Amino acid sequence: MPHTLTVTPVVYLALVLALGILAQWLAWRLKIPSILILLAFGFGLSITTGAQIDAYLGGETDTLLAVVSLFVAVILFEGGLTLKFSELKQAGVPILRLCTLGVAIAFILGSVGAAMIFQWNWRVAALLGAILVVTGPTVVGPLLRVIKPSRKISSIVKWEGIVVDPIGAILAVLVFQAAVAGGLQSAGSAVFIALIKTVLVGIVLALLIAKIIEFLLKRHYIPEFLESVFLLAVVAAAFAASNSFQEESGLLTVTVLGIALANQKSVSVRKILEFNENLRVLIISVLFIVLAGRIDPADLSSVAVPSLIFLAILIIVVRPASVYLSCLASGKLDFRERSFLAALAPRGIVAAAVTSVFAIEFGHAAHDGTLAPEIAEQANQMVPTVFMIIIGTVFFYGLSARRLALSLGVAPPAADGVLFAGADPWIREIASSLHEDGHPVMLLDTRYGNIAAARMAGLHATRANILSEHVEENLEFPGINHLVAGTSNDEVNSLATHEYAHIFGKSNVWQIPTSDKDQHPSTSVAAHRRGRICFSGEPTFQKLEHLSSSGGRIVKTLLTEVFSLQNFFENHGDDAVIMFLHDNDRGLRPAEAGLEDVPPGTTIYAMVSAS
Repeated sequence: MPHTLTVTPVVYLALVLALGILAQWLAWRLKIPSILILLAFGFGLSITTGAQIDAYLGGETDTLLAVVSLFVAVILFEGGLTLKFSELKQAGVPILRLCTLGVAIAFILGSVGAAMIFQWNWRVAALLGAILVVTGPTVVGPLLRVIKPSRKISSIVKWEGIVVDPIGAILAVLVFQAAVAGGLQSAGSAVFIALIKTVLVGIVLALLIAKIIEFLLKRHYIPEFLESVFLLAVVAAAFAASNSFQEESGLLTVTVLGIALANQKSVSVRKILEFNENLRVLIISVLFIVLAGRIDPADLSSVAVPSLIFLAILIIVVRPASVYLSCLASGKLDFRERSFLAALAPRGIVAAAVTSVFAIEFGHAAHDGTLAPEIAEQANQMVPTVFMIIIGTVFFYGLSARRLALSLGVAPPAADGVLFAGADPWIREIASSLHEDGHPVMLLDTRYGNIAAARMAGLHATRANILSEHVEENLEFPGINHLVAGTSNDEVNSLATHEYAHIFGKSNVWQIPTSDKDQHPSTSVAAHRRGRICFSGEPTFQKLEHLSSSGGRIVKTLLTEVFSLQNFFENHGDDAVIMFLHDNDRGLRPAEAGLEDVPPGTTIYAMVSAS
């Protein structure tokens, strides 16, 4: 029996927050899904301290239910803000089929599998089948950043992961209503009416609120510093209002609200999205630790064997069947793409939260005498079962998805390529050298002459403005992991690094200074608005342009124990510019401005003078 500690509510909440952020940091450092560490911390906190959220709420499960539901609503709203209609041009048909026919197939097969394996009452088995049609947007997002599949596949996975969540929640509500009524035959008309009302209330209310928000933001009735928290309050109010009009329609409302705001053209929601992304990390961390802490380890062990069998059925039978059958003869996905989608369906916080909510609802129904106590007990077993499914799917798909994507050819073999903003001669020279060595490169420039010259050199070049919304929404960046903003305009370079930080990460957006770094502060871009300064010696655009036009050339050199960076500069002069580094551990990356030493085994790409 582990030693338990008594902790106050304040200490408990502090531990939850601290462990949640620590788990996220460890996941980032170890490059593993954060959910696995969050669940481990949740179980560990409960075991070592004996503390559970229920004890601090005095057994008021309704309060926990409300908080969990509201947190899930915020997550789905944030997910909706990331969905663009432009992504439907290539992926619309598969998304529609997966979210309709695919959901139906997954629900039927999952329900039958649960009934057979767990020997549960049909009510509980059907509820579990309904809940598990969802995938995990909070898990899918990080996986996509690692896998880096094609834009079409990425759009399908993202849309499915977000849109299916409210569908699964609505389906779970309908199943629960049928269960309480005694069967589908008894509740048939009521369930159908509830479905129609849920869809109507969810969509109409969301579109109405979206128009009001758009009007208020466009007319600047909401000050900028209040925009994010104002939207958060509106989401909470919309969720509550929708649920008051029609039970459990709130998740659909907030999801549609997010999609509507993301696709209007009047006002920018980028800052709001960034705020919600940060909030989502905190919410996910808290929810997983708190919900995992409510589970007794003995309950996990009691359902371990059947849960593992059920997990295998979900991975081997249910997901492939729902993808292959729903996308059959669609003509939009080839066999490789369908196979990848069939092997990617991790469950996340939405499944965990919805399960916890309905386990509580079943308990209320049993207490009222509406359902038999043994059915409520089976519903309680759903909670550890779903957590086992979450752990299993995240672990399995997290380990296999990248390898499968590479073997099927739906993702590039390496993600160390470079997107250059600008296509001036010196950029074309270094890009050609990288391209010859097999590194993906892409050049964007508004000047036709530069683009034509780049294409003549065999480079992937597009005539476009790096700051254009069209570029972000429609161009694919296969194998690209870095941005180097190298135009002659310092403001454009700074804006580009700011705009693309959410795609490549702040540590992977770089820029070339266009003037001396010691210029007066009144004429320079603020440091916090700039990307990382790249290339050794902090060369300006003008220096690189002069070096190139004076006969400078790109040289590639492998540093060894006997030929160091110092030897390189002795051979080529101090004005040589180290531009890129490559090694087996870290791949290709731009050289930092303050580069002082490079370890042996690293290949350097440098521009040296003609002399």
